[in-house]
Amino acid sequence: MLAIGQSAPELGLFATSDEIVHLSNFVGKNVILYFYPKDCTSGCTQEGMDFAEYYKRFASLNTVILGVSRDLLDLHKKFKLEQRFPFELLSDPNGKVCQRYGVLKEKTVYGKKKCGVERSTFLIDKNSILRREWRDVQVLGHVKAVLQAVGEFNESGGSSGVGSSGVG
Repeated sequence: MLAIGQSAPELGLFATSDEIVHLSNFVGKNVILYFYPKDCTSGCTQEGMDFAEYYKRFASLNTVILGVSRDLLDLHKKFKLEQRFPFELLSDPNGKVCQRYGVLKEKTVYGKKKCGVERSTFLIDKNSILRREWRDVQVLGHVKAVLQAVGEFNESGGSSGVGSSGVG
């Protein structure tokens, strides 16, 4: 069970750089891990563009951004290139990491039930500890809220004024 204050579940996913990404690659940095339903769709494109817009501000707060969906790596590469995202997109086609983070939800699409990714974001600290989560995210204003939370977290010395779950 995923819990604030506990070690974040490990990754091991191919990135658009063709490297396998693990959380341990980022020890010493905060990580924003955001899960989104599908490349090249309006909401997911806007969310990625918002993260790209604030990329340098996140970087100034010692924070890396990683986007995750179940799409295949080739589509991720196309999406990243077209949108000029300055961060990596990670491919989780079998949904194992999505399951570890509890973001797979049953959805009804055109009258049919299927399992899909619930838009969610996680703040993981420089020691790979989960510090904050946002679930069932609405895109509008979300990235600004995440940036504010990272700033507050850093100001508190990373100890925790940001320990509760939030929906944004």
